[in-house]
This record gives sequence, structure tokens and C-alpha cells, in this order.
Amino acid sequence: MNARKRRRLAFALALLAGGAGAAGLVIAALKDNVLYFYSPSDVFAKHVEPGVSFRIGGLVAKHSVRKGQGTEIRFTVTDGSKQVPVEYNGVLPALFREGQGVVASGSLTPSGTFDASEVLAKHDAKYMPPEVVDALKRSGHWKS
Repeated sequence: MNARKRRRLAFALALLAGGAGAAGLVIAALKDNVLYFYSPSDVFAKHVEPGVSFRIGGLVAKHSVRKGQGTEIRFTVTDGSKQVPVEYNGVLPALFREGQGVVASGSLTPSGTFDASEVLAKHDAKYMPPEVVDALKRSGHWKS
């Protein structure tokens, strides 16, 4: 093998190694962020850090809705096995109520409470967000 072929081979191997390294870094960076939606059980299982933005979904636990001053509200989201307390300051959707599916966007506080910036409720009697259905099926609390 002459010097020119060796240089081409070295260049090709360096290019492949660089591409593999870049792909590995991208995959490592996206590992936990690809799953943007978490159920309450996922929040505990994945040990989500405070301040990390994500969506949480499940059912609004019975007898958990507490109204504060103004538009402040506290409630609990459950998937049947785990519960996460949620605080929200804003106007809730008209269809928000206990026992119904809900998806909230926000982040955990250091105390473990989910600080919601947005709350979405199901829009009719038959619809539930697919992520919530999957989480309830995984926990064994889905009733079709």
C-alpha cells in the first residue's frame, strides 16, 4: 500500500470516528429529553431533577383540588400508583375537574411539587390524551 492510499484510509477512518463520536454525543444529550411526557410513576422512577421542564399527565385525584387566592389552585395528578402535587396560577380549562384526564407543562420545585405553567384538560367525554392512556395502562389502572 502506497502513501497516498494510506492517507486516504486514515482520512476515511478519522471521518468515520468523528461522525460516530458526534452521533454518540447527540444521543447522550437527548437520552432523557426525548421522552417529553412523564406520568407520576415516571417522575419518581426517573428521578426528574427540579427545574427541568417537562409535561406530566394522568388523572386529577379525587378530593385533591384546593383553590387559593385569586387564580391560584393546587391539585394532585395520579396514574393510580403514584401521585404528584401540582400548583398552578392561572385560569383552568372549563372541562377541568376531579377524576378527569389532565396534562400540565412545567417543572418540579425542590420540594417535589410540580409548578405548572399550562394545564390542558380533555375536550370531550370520550377523548383522553394518548400519553395519559399509555401511563394508565402501564400502571394497570386503565378502564376502557
